[in-house]
Amino acid sequence: MNILILGSGGREHALAWKLAQSKKVSRIFIGPGNAGTSDSGTNLKLDPLNFPEVKKAVLENKIDIVIVGPEAPLVEGIHDFFLQDSNLKNIPVIGPDRSAARLEGSKDFAKDFLTRHGIPTAAYKSFDKSTLNQVPDFLRELTPPYVIKADGLAAGKGVLIIEDIEEAASEAEAIIGGKFGTAGQKVVIEQFLKGIELSVFIITDGVSYKLLPEAKDYKRIGEGDTGLNTGGMGAVSPVPFAGGDFMEKVKNRIIEPTMAGLSEDGIVYKGFIFFGLINVDGDPYVIEYNARLGDPESEVIIPRIKSDLFDLIEGVANGDLANRELVIDERFATTVMLVSGGYPGNYEKGKSIYGLGFTTDCVVFHAGTQRIEDTIVTSGGRVLAVSSWGTTMKEALEVSYRNSGVLSFEGIYYRTDIGFDLQDKCF
Repeated sequence: MNILILGSGGREHALAWKLAQSKKVSRIFIGPGNAGTSDSGTNLKLDPLNFPEVKKAVLENKIDIVIVGPEAPLVEGIHDFFLQDSNLKNIPVIGPDRSAARLEGSKDFAKDFLTRHGIPTAAYKSFDKSTLNQVPDFLRELTPPYVIKADGLAAGKGVLIIEDIEEAASEAEAIIGGKFGTAGQKVVIEQFLKGIELSVFIITDGVSYKLLPEAKDYKRIGEGDTGLNTGGMGAVSPVPFAGGDFMEKVKNRIIEPTMAGLSEDGIVYKGFIFFGLINVDGDPYVIEYNARLGDPESEVIIPRIKSDLFDLIEGVANGDLANRELVIDERFATTVMLVSGGYPGNYEKGKSIYGLGFTTDCVVFHAGTQRIEDTIVTSGGRVLAVSSWGTTMKEALEVSYRNSGVLSFEGIYYRTDIGFDLQDKCF
Protein backbone atom coordinates (compact mmCIF):
# COMPACT_ATOMS: atom_id res chain seq x y z
CA MET A 1 0.00 0.00 0.00
CA ASN A 2 1.18 3.49 -0.85
CA ILE A 3 -0.02 6.19 1.58
CA LEU A 4 -0.21 9.97 1.25
CA ILE A 5 -0.34 11.96 4.50
CA LEU A 6 -1.43 15.57 4.02
CA GLY A 7 0.10 18.14 6.38
CA SER A 8 3.41 19.42 7.67
CA GLY A 9 3.40 19.32 11.47
CA GLY A 10 4.21 17.12 14.43
CA ARG A 11 0.97 15.18 14.02
CA GLU A 12 1.92 14.24 10.47
CA HIS A 13 5.45 13.24 11.52
CA ALA A 14 4.00 11.02 14.28
CA LEU A 15 1.63 9.38 11.78
CA ALA A 16 4.43 8.80 9.27
CA TRP A 17 6.76 7.45 11.98
CA LYS A 18 4.17 4.94 13.18
CA LEU A 19 2.90 3.87 9.76
CA ALA A 20 6.47 3.27 8.57
CA GLN A 21 6.59 0.42 11.11
CA SER A 22 3.77 -1.46 9.34
CA LYS A 23 4.60 -4.42 7.13
CA LYS A 24 1.49 -3.61 5.07
CA VAL A 25 2.82 -0.22 3.99
CA SER A 26 5.04 -0.05 0.91
CA ARG A 27 5.74 3.67 0.57
CA ILE A 28 4.76 6.77 2.53
CA PHE A 29 4.46 10.22 0.98
CA ILE A 30 3.92 13.37 3.03
CA GLY A 31 2.70 16.60 1.48
CA PRO A 32 4.31 18.96 2.12
CA GLY A 33 5.92 17.38 5.22
CA ASN A 34 8.96 18.71 7.06
CA ALA A 35 12.59 17.81 7.73
CA GLY A 36 11.54 15.02 10.11
CA THR A 37 8.92 13.36 7.94
CA SER A 38 11.54 12.81 5.25
CA ASP A 39 13.09 10.18 7.55
CA SER A 40 9.89 8.09 7.34
CA GLY A 41 8.89 8.72 3.74
CA THR A 42 9.09 11.02 0.74
CA ASN A 43 8.07 14.67 1.04
CA LEU A 44 6.05 16.15 -1.82
CA LYS A 45 5.90 19.87 -2.54
CA LEU A 46 2.16 20.42 -2.52
CA ASP A 47 -0.48 22.52 -0.81
CA PRO A 48 -3.13 20.37 0.93
CA LEU A 49 -5.72 23.04 0.07
CA ASN A 50 -4.87 22.88 -3.63
CA PHE A 51 -7.01 19.86 -4.50
CA PRO A 52 -5.93 19.57 -8.18
CA GLU A 53 -2.33 19.55 -6.95
CA VAL A 54 -3.19 16.77 -4.48
CA LYS A 55 -4.90 14.81 -7.28
CA LYS A 56 -1.80 15.06 -9.46
CA ALA A 57 0.40 13.74 -6.63
CA VAL A 58 -2.03 10.89 -5.89
CA LEU A 59 -2.12 9.69 -9.48
CA GLU A 60 1.61 10.13 -10.16
CA ASN A 61 2.63 8.20 -7.05
CA LYS A 62 -0.06 5.49 -7.27
CA ILE A 63 -1.47 6.36 -3.85
CA ASP A 64 -3.86 3.78 -2.34
CA ILE A 65 -5.04 5.68 0.77
CA VAL A 66 -4.97 9.36 1.73
CA ILE A 67 -4.80 10.43 5.40
CA VAL A 68 -5.72 14.07 6.03
CA GLY A 69 -3.85 15.57 8.98
CA PRO A 70 -5.05 19.19 9.38
CA GLU A 71 -8.63 20.45 9.57
CA ALA A 72 -8.72 23.02 6.76
CA PRO A 73 -8.73 20.57 3.79
CA LEU A 74 -11.50 18.55 5.49
CA VAL A 75 -13.67 21.59 6.12
CA GLU A 76 -13.04 22.75 2.53
CA GLY A 77 -14.22 19.36 1.22
CA ILE A 78 -11.23 17.33 0.07
CA HIS A 79 -13.11 14.10 0.80
CA ASP A 80 -15.99 15.30 -1.39
CA PHE A 81 -13.50 16.27 -4.13
CA PHE A 82 -12.25 12.67 -4.25
CA LEU A 83 -15.77 11.19 -4.30
CA GLN A 84 -16.79 13.44 -7.19
CA ASP A 85 -13.72 12.73 -9.34
CA SER A 86 -13.88 9.64 -11.57
CA ASN A 87 -10.13 9.06 -11.18
CA LEU A 88 -10.12 9.40 -7.39
CA LYS A 89 -13.49 8.12 -6.15
CA ASN A 90 -12.20 4.64 -5.32
CA ILE A 91 -9.24 5.92 -3.29
CA PRO A 92 -10.20 6.02 0.41
CA VAL A 93 -9.77 9.31 2.26
CA ILE A 94 -9.28 8.98 6.03
CA GLY A 95 -11.07 12.07 7.24
CA PRO A 96 -14.73 13.17 7.12
CA ASP A 97 -16.53 14.77 4.20
CA ARG A 98 -17.53 18.44 4.29
CA SER A 99 -20.89 17.70 5.92
CA ALA A 100 -19.33 15.75 8.79
CA ALA A 101 -16.37 18.13 9.14
CA ARG A 102 -18.84 20.83 10.19
CA LEU A 103 -18.43 19.38 13.68
CA GLU A 104 -15.17 21.35 13.69
CA GLY A 105 -15.76 23.85 10.92
CA SER A 106 -18.81 25.45 12.56
CA LYS A 107 -19.10 25.88 16.31
CA ASP A 108 -22.75 26.82 15.85
CA PHE A 109 -23.38 23.52 14.03
CA ALA A 110 -21.50 21.57 16.71
CA LYS A 111 -23.39 23.18 19.59
CA ASP A 112 -26.72 22.58 17.84
CA PHE A 113 -25.72 18.93 17.26
CA LEU A 114 -24.74 18.49 20.91
CA THR A 115 -27.95 20.07 22.19
CA ARG A 116 -30.27 18.15 19.84
CA HIS A 117 -28.73 14.84 20.78
CA GLY A 118 -28.64 15.47 24.53
CA ILE A 119 -24.85 15.45 24.83
CA PRO A 120 -23.54 17.40 27.85
CA THR A 121 -22.16 20.83 26.90
CA ALA A 122 -22.22 24.40 28.17
CA ALA A 123 -25.30 26.61 27.77
CA TYR A 124 -24.92 28.77 24.65
CA LYS A 125 -26.53 30.99 22.07
CA SER A 126 -25.41 31.95 18.56
CA PHE A 127 -25.64 35.39 17.01
CA ASP A 128 -25.15 36.93 13.58
CA LYS A 129 -25.24 40.50 12.30
CA SER A 130 -29.04 40.61 12.46
CA THR A 131 -29.21 39.52 16.12
CA LEU A 132 -26.09 41.25 17.44
CA ASN A 133 -28.21 43.68 19.47
CA GLN A 134 -29.38 40.72 21.62
CA VAL A 135 -25.86 39.88 22.85
CA PRO A 136 -25.90 42.11 25.99
CA ASP A 137 -29.19 40.58 27.17
CA PHE A 138 -27.83 37.03 26.82
CA LEU A 139 -24.58 37.93 28.57
CA ARG A 140 -26.57 39.18 31.55
CA GLU A 141 -28.11 35.69 31.84
CA LEU A 142 -24.64 34.17 32.30
CA THR A 143 -22.10 34.24 35.10
CA PRO A 144 -18.64 35.60 34.21
CA PRO A 145 -16.22 34.78 32.75
CA TYR A 146 -17.80 34.70 29.29
CA VAL A 147 -16.66 32.42 26.45
CA ILE A 148 -16.81 34.14 23.05
CA LYS A 149 -16.15 32.01 19.95
CA ALA A 150 -15.93 32.77 16.25
CA ASP A 151 -18.10 30.22 14.46
CA GLY A 152 -15.59 29.08 11.84
CA LEU A 153 -11.91 28.13 11.67
CA ALA A 154 -9.70 30.93 12.99
CA ALA A 155 -6.30 29.22 13.25
CA GLY A 156 -6.76 28.57 16.97
CA LYS A 157 -7.31 32.26 17.77
CA GLY A 158 -11.09 32.39 17.64
CA VAL A 159 -11.89 31.62 21.30
CA LEU A 160 -11.82 34.37 23.92
CA ILE A 161 -12.48 34.09 27.68
CA ILE A 162 -13.44 37.47 29.12
CA GLU A 163 -14.36 38.59 32.66
CA ASP A 164 -15.93 41.97 31.87
CA ILE A 165 -19.43 41.97 30.38
CA GLU A 166 -18.93 45.15 28.35
CA GLU A 167 -15.65 43.85 26.91
CA ALA A 168 -17.36 40.57 26.06
CA ALA A 169 -20.11 42.39 24.16
CA SER A 170 -17.50 44.51 22.37
CA GLU A 171 -15.48 41.44 21.33
CA ALA A 172 -18.61 39.71 20.02
CA GLU A 173 -19.30 42.78 17.91
CA ALA A 174 -15.69 42.84 16.69
CA ILE A 175 -15.90 39.19 15.62
CA ILE A 176 -19.11 39.79 13.68
CA GLY A 177 -17.40 42.87 12.23
CA GLY A 178 -14.60 40.80 10.71
CA LYS A 179 -11.93 40.44 13.39
CA PHE A 180 -11.38 36.84 12.28
CA GLY A 181 -12.52 37.27 8.69
CA THR A 182 -15.19 34.91 7.39
CA ALA A 183 -14.79 32.73 10.51
CA GLY A 184 -16.79 35.37 12.38
CA GLN A 185 -19.94 35.53 10.30
CA LYS A 186 -21.53 34.08 13.41
CA VAL A 187 -20.44 34.27 17.03
CA VAL A 188 -21.16 31.66 19.72
CA ILE A 189 -21.37 32.77 23.35
CA GLU A 190 -21.14 30.08 26.04
CA GLN A 191 -21.33 29.72 29.78
CA PHE A 192 -17.85 29.16 31.20
CA LEU A 193 -17.29 25.68 32.64
CA LYS A 194 -14.78 25.31 35.46
CA GLY A 195 -12.80 22.09 35.56
CA ILE A 196 -9.80 20.31 34.07
CA GLU A 197 -9.63 19.61 30.35
CA LEU A 198 -8.64 16.51 28.43
CA SER A 199 -8.70 15.24 24.87
CA VAL A 200 -10.37 11.96 23.89
CA PHE A 201 -10.03 10.39 20.44
CA ILE A 202 -11.75 7.71 18.42
CA ILE A 203 -11.25 6.35 14.93
CA THR A 204 -14.43 5.28 13.15
CA ASP A 205 -15.52 3.69 9.88
CA GLY A 206 -18.96 5.30 10.21
CA VAL A 207 -20.50 2.35 12.06
CA SER A 208 -18.06 1.09 14.70
CA TYR A 209 -15.20 2.84 16.45
CA LYS A 210 -12.03 2.22 18.42
CA LEU A 211 -11.19 4.33 21.46
CA LEU A 212 -7.63 5.63 21.21
CA PRO A 213 -5.52 6.76 24.21
CA GLU A 214 -6.66 9.99 25.84
CA ALA A 215 -4.33 12.94 26.47
CA LYS A 216 -4.05 16.28 28.19
CA ASP A 217 -2.32 19.14 26.42
CA TYR A 218 -1.05 22.50 27.65
CA LYS A 219 -2.06 25.47 25.52
CA ARG A 220 -0.69 28.53 27.35
CA ILE A 221 2.80 29.78 26.58
CA GLY A 222 3.78 30.40 30.20
CA GLU A 223 4.48 28.31 33.28
CA GLY A 224 1.41 27.51 35.36
CA ASP A 225 -0.86 27.93 32.33
CA THR A 226 -0.32 31.66 32.00
CA GLY A 227 0.08 33.98 29.03
CA LEU A 228 -1.18 33.68 25.48
CA ASN A 229 -2.75 30.60 23.93
CA THR A 230 -0.60 28.55 21.57
CA GLY A 231 -1.09 25.51 19.39
CA GLY A 232 0.12 23.44 22.33
CA MET A 233 3.28 23.42 24.48
CA GLY A 234 3.23 19.76 25.50
CA ALA A 235 1.02 16.82 26.38
CA VAL A 236 0.76 13.74 28.58
CA SER A 237 -1.02 10.39 28.20
CA PRO A 238 -2.72 8.67 29.95
CA VAL A 239 -4.62 11.28 31.96
CA PRO A 240 -4.58 10.10 35.60
CA PHE A 241 -8.09 11.28 36.52
CA ALA A 242 -9.61 9.66 33.41
CA GLY A 243 -10.06 6.27 35.06
CA GLY A 244 -12.63 3.56 34.48
CA ASP A 245 -15.68 5.31 35.95
CA PHE A 246 -14.98 8.63 34.22
CA MET A 247 -14.29 7.01 30.86
CA GLU A 248 -17.50 4.98 31.16
CA LYS A 249 -19.34 8.29 31.46
CA VAL A 250 -17.46 9.59 28.43
CA LYS A 251 -18.41 6.52 26.44
CA ASN A 252 -22.08 6.41 27.51
CA ARG A 253 -22.85 10.12 27.61
CA ILE A 254 -20.66 11.47 24.79
CA ILE A 255 -19.09 9.00 22.36
CA GLU A 256 -22.06 6.66 21.87
CA PRO A 257 -24.60 9.54 21.56
CA THR A 258 -22.28 11.25 19.06
CA MET A 259 -22.13 8.13 16.90
CA ALA A 260 -25.91 7.67 17.18
CA GLY A 261 -26.49 11.35 16.40
CA LEU A 262 -24.36 11.21 13.27
CA SER A 263 -26.28 8.16 12.08
CA GLU A 264 -29.63 9.78 12.92
CA ASP A 265 -28.64 12.90 10.97
CA GLY A 266 -27.60 10.83 7.95
CA ILE A 267 -23.93 11.76 8.29
CA VAL A 268 -21.40 9.05 7.42
CA TYR A 269 -18.23 9.89 9.32
CA LYS A 270 -14.96 8.13 8.40
CA GLY A 271 -11.82 9.11 10.21
CA PHE A 272 -10.75 10.49 13.56
CA ILE A 273 -12.96 12.39 15.99
CA PHE A 274 -11.37 14.54 18.68
CA PHE A 275 -13.54 15.24 21.72
CA GLY A 276 -12.33 18.30 23.60
CA LEU A 277 -13.73 17.58 27.07
CA ILE A 278 -13.76 19.16 30.49
CA ASN A 279 -14.13 17.27 33.77
CA VAL A 280 -16.56 19.24 35.93
CA ASP A 281 -16.75 17.63 39.37
CA GLY A 282 -16.40 14.15 37.87
CA ASP A 283 -18.77 14.66 34.95
CA PRO A 284 -17.56 15.11 31.34
CA TYR A 285 -18.82 17.96 29.15
CA VAL A 286 -17.96 18.63 25.50
CA ILE A 287 -16.13 21.89 24.84
CA GLU A 288 -15.55 21.20 21.16
CA TYR A 289 -15.23 18.60 18.44
CA ASN A 290 -12.30 18.38 16.04
CA ALA A 291 -12.48 16.41 12.81
CA ARG A 292 -8.91 15.08 13.08
CA LEU A 293 -6.21 14.13 15.56
CA GLY A 294 -4.92 16.84 17.87
CA ASP A 295 -1.43 18.27 17.96
CA PRO A 296 0.60 17.93 20.24
CA GLU A 297 -1.67 15.15 21.55
CA SER A 298 -0.74 12.98 18.55
CA GLU A 299 2.85 12.99 19.75
CA VAL A 300 1.82 11.13 22.92
CA ILE A 301 -1.16 9.02 21.84
CA ILE A 302 0.43 7.56 18.70
CA PRO A 303 3.56 6.37 20.60
CA ARG A 304 1.20 4.52 22.98
CA ILE A 305 -0.33 2.45 20.16
CA LYS A 306 1.51 -0.88 20.22
CA SER A 307 -0.42 -2.59 17.45
CA ASP A 308 -0.30 -1.76 13.74
CA LEU A 309 -1.90 1.67 13.20
CA PHE A 310 -2.27 0.98 9.50
CA ASP A 311 -4.50 -1.99 10.35
CA LEU A 312 -6.99 0.51 11.83
CA ILE A 313 -6.64 2.83 8.84
CA GLU A 314 -7.33 -0.11 6.54
CA GLY A 315 -10.34 -1.01 8.70
CA VAL A 316 -11.80 2.46 8.12
CA ALA A 317 -11.15 2.19 4.39
CA ASN A 318 -12.74 -1.27 4.14
CA GLY A 319 -15.56 -0.64 6.60
CA ASP A 320 -14.55 -3.51 8.90
CA LEU A 321 -12.92 -1.61 11.76
CA ALA A 322 -14.78 -3.72 14.33
CA ASN A 323 -12.63 -6.71 13.35
CA ARG A 324 -9.31 -4.89 13.77
CA GLU A 325 -7.03 -5.07 16.80
CA LEU A 326 -5.93 -2.10 18.92
CA VAL A 327 -3.32 -2.70 21.63
CA ILE A 328 -2.33 0.18 23.93
CA ASP A 329 1.01 0.56 25.73
CA GLU A 330 0.24 0.98 29.44
CA ARG A 331 3.27 3.21 30.00
CA PHE A 332 3.04 6.99 30.21
CA ALA A 333 4.06 9.07 27.22
CA THR A 334 4.92 12.75 27.46
CA THR A 335 5.94 15.37 24.94
CA VAL A 336 7.60 18.75 25.42
CA MET A 337 7.29 21.30 22.62
CA LEU A 338 10.35 23.40 21.75
CA VAL A 339 9.25 26.71 20.22
CA SER A 340 10.77 29.74 18.55
CA GLY A 341 11.52 32.82 20.61
CA GLY A 342 8.61 35.25 20.44
CA TYR A 343 6.00 32.58 19.69
CA PRO A 344 2.98 32.80 19.63
CA GLY A 345 3.68 36.38 18.56
CA ASN A 346 6.28 37.39 16.03
CA TYR A 347 9.26 35.08 15.65
CA GLU A 348 12.13 34.52 13.24
CA LYS A 349 12.62 31.47 11.04
CA GLY A 350 15.69 29.87 9.54
CA LYS A 351 17.55 29.20 12.80
CA SER A 352 19.93 26.22 12.64
CA ILE A 353 18.96 23.32 14.94
CA TYR A 354 21.69 21.52 16.86
CA GLY A 355 21.77 18.25 18.80
CA LEU A 356 19.35 16.13 16.76
CA GLY A 357 21.85 13.30 16.52
CA PHE A 358 22.50 13.19 20.27
CA THR A 359 19.08 12.47 21.80
CA THR A 360 18.48 9.08 23.45
CA ASP A 361 15.49 7.03 24.66
CA CYS A 362 12.98 9.36 23.00
CA VAL A 363 11.46 10.29 19.66
CA VAL A 364 11.86 13.83 18.36
CA PHE A 365 8.90 14.73 16.17
CA HIS A 366 9.41 17.70 13.86
CA ALA A 367 6.66 20.32 13.81
CA GLY A 368 8.14 23.40 12.14
CA THR A 369 11.39 22.48 10.41
CA GLN A 370 12.85 22.33 6.94
CA ARG A 371 16.03 20.98 5.44
CA ILE A 372 18.27 23.41 3.56
CA GLU A 373 21.02 21.37 1.94
CA ASP A 374 22.65 19.56 4.89
CA THR A 375 21.21 21.78 7.62
CA ILE A 376 17.88 21.50 9.44
CA VAL A 377 16.44 24.88 10.38
CA THR A 378 13.35 26.26 12.09
CA SER A 379 10.40 27.12 9.87
CA GLY A 380 7.56 27.68 12.34
CA GLY A 381 6.59 28.75 15.83
CA ARG A 382 6.38 25.24 17.22
CA VAL A 383 9.58 23.53 16.10
CA LEU A 384 10.16 20.13 17.77
CA ALA A 385 8.21 17.81 20.08
CA VAL A 386 10.32 15.60 22.34
CA SER A 387 8.30 12.47 23.19
CA SER A 388 9.31 9.84 25.76
CA TRP A 389 7.93 6.86 27.66
CA GLY A 390 8.06 5.97 31.35
CA THR A 391 6.41 3.74 33.93
CA THR A 392 5.27 6.98 35.62
CA MET A 393 4.52 10.42 34.22
CA LYS A 394 7.45 11.80 36.19
CA GLU A 395 9.84 9.28 34.65
CA ALA A 396 8.64 10.04 31.11
CA LEU A 397 8.91 13.80 31.70
CA GLU A 398 12.45 13.45 33.03
CA VAL A 399 13.50 11.78 29.76
CA SER A 400 11.71 14.39 27.64
CA TYR A 401 13.33 17.24 29.55
CA ARG A 402 16.77 15.65 29.53
CA ASN A 403 16.61 15.41 25.75
CA SER A 404 15.12 18.88 25.38
CA GLY A 405 18.30 20.14 27.01
CA VAL A 406 20.39 18.41 24.34
CA LEU A 407 18.62 20.29 21.53
CA SER A 408 19.20 23.94 20.73
CA PHE A 409 18.53 26.75 18.28
CA GLU A 410 18.65 30.50 18.66
CA GLY A 411 15.75 31.73 20.79
CA ILE A 412 14.65 28.25 21.91
CA TYR A 413 11.94 28.17 24.60
CA TYR A 414 9.94 25.43 26.30
CA ARG A 415 7.78 25.10 29.38
CA THR A 416 9.39 23.24 32.25
CA ASP A 417 6.14 22.39 34.04
CA ILE A 418 4.22 20.11 31.67
CA GLY A 419 1.99 17.88 33.81
CA PHE A 420 2.23 20.23 36.80
CA ASP A 421 -1.51 20.02 37.56
CA LEU A 422 -1.51 16.22 37.48
CA GLN A 423 1.40 15.53 39.80
CA ASP A 424 -0.73 14.82 42.87
CA LYS A 425 -2.85 12.40 40.85
CA CYS A 426 0.09 10.27 39.67
CA PHE A 427 2.22 9.38 42.63
